[in-house]
Amino acid sequence: MLPFPQDELQRDLMQERWDLVEGYPNQLRSYVPLFTAYTDSAFPTDIPTDKGLRVALRYEVGRFFASLERFRQATNRKSLDEAYIAYSDMSLHFDRYLRVGGLYTFYDDTISLEPYYQGVADASLVYADIKKDPALVRDLVVLIKGPEKGRTGIVIGIYPDGSNTCAVKLDRNRGIREIRVVQQSWAAKRLGEQDPDDVFLIPQSG
Repeated sequence: MLPFPQDELQRDLMQERWDLVEGYPNQLRSYVPLFTAYTDSAFPTDIPTDKGLRVALRYEVGRFFASLERFRQATNRKSLDEAYIAYSDMSLHFDRYLRVGGLYTFYDDTISLEPYYQGVADASLVYADIKKDPALVRDLVVLIKGPEKGRTGIVIGIYPDGSNTCAVKLDRNRGIREIRVVQQSWAAKRLGEQDPDDVFLIPQSG
């Protein structure tokens, strides 16, 4: 698996540990050769499928590092909302890179999870009124609409572009925490006593 301290960065950012957060951009920038090496070695031939995958992977790498630059700038300004959005985009493009590159352990994109969630009854979901108490960054949420209705996660960013969407980092499933961008009306705050997001259980190294 390619390195990206996604969970540690989420923890430090959400705890506003700017003294730790400011060290991540240079660390992540140093990974460029690793992404390039994997892309070129995993799909080295000139057959159309390899060419197409190289293009797709390079696109995601480009978007990841563009988001990283925005994250660096937001960190320098200590702009929390901008940092959340940049972190969300970094996580999204890294997630897509892993998926396209076949790097997700146990991941099989030919298997749909929809049958496991489509039968979830509304009455079985306990959540706050999305209009009176909408989910914000750091809130634990449950998806109440869509093909993955019933899955849980944490909001890591809310997009201010008028799309009414937010980025949700889903709870761990077979070791994987995928990123979804969904309508804000799909992500409702969970009610009742909840365990904290597992990133906050990672010990601090500094």
